[in-house]
Amino acid sequence: MVEKQDILSLSLEEIQQAVQELGQPHYRAQQILQWLHRGVKSFDDMTDLPKALRELLAERFYIVKLQMLDKRTSSAGDATKYLFLLQDRNIIESVVMRYKYGNSLCLSTQVGCRMGCKFCASTIGGLVRNLSAGEMLAQVIEVNDDLEKVGERRVGNIVLMGIGEPLDNYDNTVKFIKMIHYPMGLNMSYRRITLSTCGLVPRMMDLAEEGLPITLSISLHAPNDELRKLIMPVASAYSIDDILKASRYYFKKTGRRVTFEYALISDLNDREKDAIELARRLKGFPCHVNIIPLNNVRGLGYKRSSQAAVERFVSVLKSQGIAVTKRRELGLDIEGACGQLRRSYLERVEARQDER
Repeated sequence: MVEKQDILSLSLEEIQQAVQELGQPHYRAQQILQWLHRGVKSFDDMTDLPKALRELLAERFYIVKLQMLDKRTSSAGDATKYLFLLQDRNIIESVVMRYKYGNSLCLSTQVGCRMGCKFCASTIGGLVRNLSAGEMLAQVIEVNDDLEKVGERRVGNIVLMGIGEPLDNYDNTVKFIKMIHYPMGLNMSYRRITLSTCGLVPRMMDLAEEGLPITLSISLHAPNDELRKLIMPVASAYSIDDILKASRYYFKKTGRRVTFEYALISDLNDREKDAIELARRLKGFPCHVNIIPLNNVRGLGYKRSSQAAVERFVSVLKSQGIAVTKRRELGLDIEGACGQLRRSYLERVEARQDER
């Protein structure tokens, strides 16, 4: 018996190939893709397809489904976090962030993460597996469905900054980005997509060659390699100079200004001299620095910087001519930071099992 294939992960070209193999006209592929990207749950619901074709599709393919395990909305109403169960019983997170300009969705690209950043809940327990392009797309579809039920606007921006390192799942991530851009599908503008990476330099170079005008966001979090190595194992493989070189290449190839994420950690990377050193390294490069007050994660031992330290750091960067903003904090009361809700859910499940 032939194992069924995940049809939601197929590109338009791959669906066209499948349709051809089934002896169907070429235009059926676009019809199928439109149904999939609308969030159809069954081939039977593809009502403009012949019944015989629907039966053939059901024999060869399945449609990825996510089950919502939990949903939490912040007291301010500015963020909603979703906990989704995958078909193999693994768990991922997605977060809707509400801004004046629309809803942004921060989605996961992996189950867990192997990057090992010392301040992040996503990496606790390591990497379980990569997500397929279809599982990434399913997050968008499920969240859009949920938003529409309560009369909210659909997702207008995508941020690949949830659980996982997107460039560690390069092929599936790039495939998803191209798929969500399809005009006959969700029609998401590339300029409304942001990809965040801890700095996998070879893959940054590969992404530049793709020619996709998405925003590249680098999790930097330190002004020098010595300090970065204390909190980010990836720093032992790729230096900040390597990352800046790749960032400049990305800007040259895409014309898109690179963002550097910098989480301020009390008494570690939030000193005035750190800000001065960071400004010196970025001087003259058309980039933007996004300052992030650290989300305290239980058991990791790092604390967020004081408000005074945050304001001082931002002020120093501005005085040095660096474009900088402090990220608006959303969802602090719903374990909004990457990996926190998944971690607490798994801990609750484990505790219940121990009680038995």
